[in-house]
Amino acid sequence: MTSLSAAPGTATEGAATAPHAEWARPGGDLRALVAGGAAYGAASVDGACGVVARHGSQVVDLAALARATRRDLVDILAAPSLNRLLAAGRRTWQDVDAWVASAIATGAADRFCHHADEVRMLLPVDVADYVDFYASEDHATNAGKIFRPNADPLLPNWKHLPVCYHGRAGTVVVSGTPIVRPCGQRKAPRAPAPVFGPTERLDVEVELGFVVGLGSQLGDRVAARAWRDHVFGVVVVNDWSARDIQAWESAPLGPMLGKSFATSISAWVTPLDALSAAWLDPPRRDVALLDYLADPPEPSALDIRLELVVNGEVISRPRFAGMYWTAAQQLAHLTANGASLRTGDLYASGTISGPTPGERGCLLELTWGGEQPLALAENRALSYLDDGDEVVIRASAPGPAGSVVTLGEVAGSIEPARW
Repeated sequence: MTSLSAAPGTATEGAATAPHAEWARPGGDLRALVAGGAAYGAASVDGACGVVARHGSQVVDLAALARATRRDLVDILAAPSLNRLLAAGRRTWQDVDAWVASAIATGAADRFCHHADEVRMLLPVDVADYVDFYASEDHATNAGKIFRPNADPLLPNWKHLPVCYHGRAGTVVVSGTPIVRPCGQRKAPRAPAPVFGPTERLDVEVELGFVVGLGSQLGDRVAARAWRDHVFGVVVVNDWSARDIQAWESAPLGPMLGKSFATSISAWVTPLDALSAAWLDPPRRDVALLDYLADPPEPSALDIRLELVVNGEVISRPRFAGMYWTAAQQLAHLTANGASLRTGDLYASGTISGPTPGERGCLLELTWGGEQPLALAENRALSYLDDGDEVVIRASAPGPAGSVVTLGEVAGSIEPARW
């Protein structure tokens, strides 16, 4: 398991991801990796910040490559985040993809390549707004059974609209950033009054996030069929959650302090165009949808497989393919009232869970509210996270000709509360 550590004193930098087992290709030849598609990030390379691409275990300095071969791209690539590239629109995204692939195939990129440990990855996107959805029927059903055991687990609106809440963009951090145990108000069910202190139920949530490139005008709606014109790509997300703080504050309104202390994302953004072999038809739905939520004509579900790893041990393998609401529908709902999109907006899927215990995407479900702890190989019963625990979420998808496209990973270690 790769350990990612942030630079001292910063919450937005992390070491470059070392190659996951699935990243390796026969011979390690950079040119053999072109078919898998590039992933993009931002990094400090030799003291200069710029946009980089990942192919296998290599990191390509695109800012330096552009200075040598494509001066017209320097302005959008010699930047400390992807936002200039995101704002350029889909034609430019495809142009950059083709240019990077050609540079790798012809060897023009060779002298601008670095090993992963030679660069420091930055937060890839200056996040404008952050919205988190609740799109897995299995997760919503399990959570409903835990919190409302004597009632219908799904609330009446759940199959009519993609439920979501507005999160805190300023606490989105790059993979490898340490997570400080949050403090807040919490109240045990039988306690006479609430107390203030560190959470005792620190949880993870396995999610995917979708990064908006092209914005929209205030008052306009973005149709589900147009979502690929606005969304650049996908990141792996861990939506850290303090379940005891969340439970006490979420009555009657939604999550705030139980979620807003940190949301971690992968250092790499995988473009939608790199996932051409992963598209699936959306799941069948048993409730008629309103017109604005109609599925696009092309497949809009994704065959992405994830692993949840705690202290080196895989404890769950969720699959994104079973999500009830697709990213296209989420974007359509997000803008249905005329809310505008901005470059760098991030919206996340919500916890990805499946129908079996081994596919559950958070400790709340895996331990059934802490009542059924997991037995780890280290002779420990895991209910919720302890200080010192390290969590890694990995994601991959099928690629062209039987290859594997790796979306990278998001990692974080728990530090003690500061109070």
